This record gives sequence, structure tokens and C-alpha cells, in this order.
Amino acid sequence: MNTTATALRFDGSRFRDVLGRFCTGVTIISAVHEGAPAGFACQSFTSLSLDPPLVSFAVSGTSASGARIERAGVFCATVLGADQADVCRRFGRSGGDKFAGVAWSPAEVTGSPRLAGGIAWVDCRIEKVFPAGDHRIVVGRVMDLSAPEGTEDAGPLLYYRGGFLGPQSGPRAVTGPVAAA
Repeated sequence: MNTTATALRFDGSRFRDVLGRFCTGVTIISAVHEGAPAGFACQSFTSLSLDPPLVSFAVSGTSASGARIERAGVFCATVLGADQADVCRRFGRSGGDKFAGVAWSPAEVTGSPRLAGGIAWVDCRIEKVFPAGDHRIVVGRVMDLSAPEGTEDAGPLLYYRGGFLGPQSGPRAVTGPVAAA
């Protein structure tokens, strides 16, 4: 198949618009590299394999936070709750101290940051990284995971068409845009 001919049928904004109609949950991918925490907002986190237990996420090839996490060799994915849109916005921007004023504790196995208020977390060791267009796909082996007590009925933060959906929101009830990490 001629990929050039296919690419001419749509542009980046149409690609974003159409694929933005797929609702996703939001995580913060984080690690400690050279003594300092690094992290970014990620909507591409997903389970990959039960045996062995693997997860994956995609990160922009230009992400400084992503590169620091890859060099750390480990990461923790904190699944954000419906009330954490502000946390997502903070970690969705480039530069600055994203962790300033954000409560977190080190995961027991890897020491990666687990953000307070998350409805679940998954602590991982990086197994492989694959180049994929303008992104990299990171595969992590799950070393530990948990859903904090009391979060059984908590709703997730959902991302849809450039904004957030609350647990009772309609399809266009967004609470504001988020920048890519």
C-alpha cells in the first residue's frame, strides 16, 4: 500500500478529531531519575498481557519527561480520579516543576512516585521501548499494583475530544483542554 497516497487523504487536525472520539482514561506516568521526580499526563496507558503481566504506554519522541523516565528504567502509572483534572493539566504541560505542591509517595518496589488521590497505581520495570512514528511505545513489566481502599466506587478522569468528562457528564460536557506532554 502506498502510504504517501493514504497520508494525502487527511491532515493532522482531522486525525486528532476522529481519534479524539475514542474516550480514554488518564494516568500520570512517573519515575525518579537522578534524584528528582519526572512525570507526564498519559492517555495511551493500557494493559498488554496477563502472563507475564505487562502494560504499555506511548510517549512523544520529544518528551523530556519521557526520556528521563526511560533512563530511570522504571515507572509508576497513577490512574487519575474524576476530580483530578487539575493534576492532569499540571502534568500535561512541558517544563517547570510539575511535582510542586503535588503529594506523592514512593512506590515500594521501584521508588517511583505514586500520586495522592489516584484511584489505582501500577508500578513497573521497563522491559522494552519501540520507536513508532513520532512517539515511542514503552512496555513495562508490572512489579506491584493496587487500588487504594475507599476508591472502589470512585469514577475515573476521562478524556474525550480535547477535554475531560466527569462521571455524570454528557458526551460534550468537557471541563477544559489539556496539552500534550
